[in-house]
Amino acid sequence: MTTPVLCLASASPRRRALLASIGVPVKVYPCDIDEAPLVGESAQAYVQRLAMAKAEAAVPFTDLPTLGSDTAVVVDGRILGKPANAGEGAEMLGLLSGRCHQVLTAVAVSGPAGMLSCCVATQVTMREISADEIAAYWCTGEPADKAGGYAIQGLASIFVKQIQGSHSAVVGLPLFETTHLLCRQGVPIWQRV
Repeated sequence: MTTPVLCLASASPRRRALLASIGVPVKVYPCDIDEAPLVGESAQAYVQRLAMAKAEAAVPFTDLPTLGSDTAVVVDGRILGKPANAGEGAEMLGLLSGRCHQVLTAVAVSGPAGMLSCCVATQVTMREISADEIAAYWCTGEPADKAGGYAIQGLASIFVKQIQGSHSAVVGLPLFETTHLLCRQGVPIWQRV
């Protein structure tokens, strides 16, 4: 087994797989933090605050650099989190249907260089999605734990008409920017994972 070079403060299998894809073996330490937006907080400030809070929460439990990340789907200035039920999931996809929305993903890496962070914005345009498709998609189980109620890398890829920006950021971790932060913290990439 490869020795971890980074602590991932997330239980997300997608983030773990993205880090593995660039050769970064991780120790997973999920952090449970309050994810409620603050009154008047912008979507960008929200995801950046959560990413840093997650990274900071894992620091006492490891001597490795720690990475925290958070993703939010934003439409009409509204932050769409994970749907609590089928009704919320249908409402979210209904809002996204036939229009463009923004996906914000923030990454924070705590290590020898202190706390380094960035936020990446990606524009995603969805085609029109029928009520029957929304109901059938919910029944697959895929949207239940995804920001905005969809997974671009999964079954919902058929709804995506266009993307402007980072595909990996929409999945959960912008690899170009993340690699830059990891290198600044001395975290090696391209290890055998």
